[in-house]
Amino acid sequence: MSTSSETVETVAAPAATSREDVHGTRLTFRAAVLGRPDAPVLHDVDLDVAPGEILTVVGPSGCGKSTLLRTLAGLLSPLAGAVEQDGSPLTGPSADRALVFQEDALLPWRTLRGNVELPLAIGGVPRAERRSRAESWLGRVGLSAQAGQLPHRVSGGQRQRAQLARALADSPRAVLMDEPFGALDAQTRSGMQDLLVEVLRGSGATVVFVTHDVDEALFLGDRVALLGAGRVASVRDVPRPRDRGALDDPARAALRRAVLSSLGT
Repeated sequence: MSTSSETVETVAAPAATSREDVHGTRLTFRAAVLGRPDAPVLHDVDLDVAPGEILTVVGPSGCGKSTLLRTLAGLLSPLAGAVEQDGSPLTGPSADRALVFQEDALLPWRTLRGNVELPLAIGGVPRAERRSRAESWLGRVGLSAQAGQLPHRVSGGQRQRAQLARALADSPRAVLMDEPFGALDAQTRSGMQDLLVEVLRGSGATVVFVTHDVDEALFLGDRVALLGAGRVASVRDVPRPRDRGALDDPARAALRRAVLSSLGT
């Protein structure tokens, strides 16, 4: 990304959708400095993510994408400024905010059903209810037939489907995703993107999705945030409708060129 001294763009989130089923949360950075005390990586972050929005985050390696996500997860505290959830300081991890990594992190000795049930069990959900919710979510991600399988007996794409079901089964208000499809082949990745859009349509959760893939960012995101030179350089609205066949749309093509240029590619 260019290191020119252009003005950093502070962008307010669009108004939240009016769908009655939305229960997403608002996530806000105010003049935040992010990183570790001996290694801050992002400065003066002003960013507002609306309830129910999908914000994709792109930038070159080492620019702070994962740091931003881990701060939202409550795993890192801001070094300065403020990070808020619905107007209150965000302090520590919470079941309100599910974190999904590139590696599926499923427990190898638990079945897919058992993995999806795990956060529900930790949260004290009664056995019958957590079994029902796990079965429902496994069905929604197309894994009903594999519910009793151990993770090593299914494909990488199926493990990611199980991880998505596990993240959503406890009805989080935000889902924070760090390159979740990065290790998948192109066809499986495309299918997971479609699946994510479909299952989120009914959940209403706020999503912050980190990716290196520009086309993935533009397909999934309502807006895309560009990181670089230690800043959130800009946040852009993504043209709609969400359509893989719309790559030649002039507005989308222009945004794609701008994102690629910001990445130096």
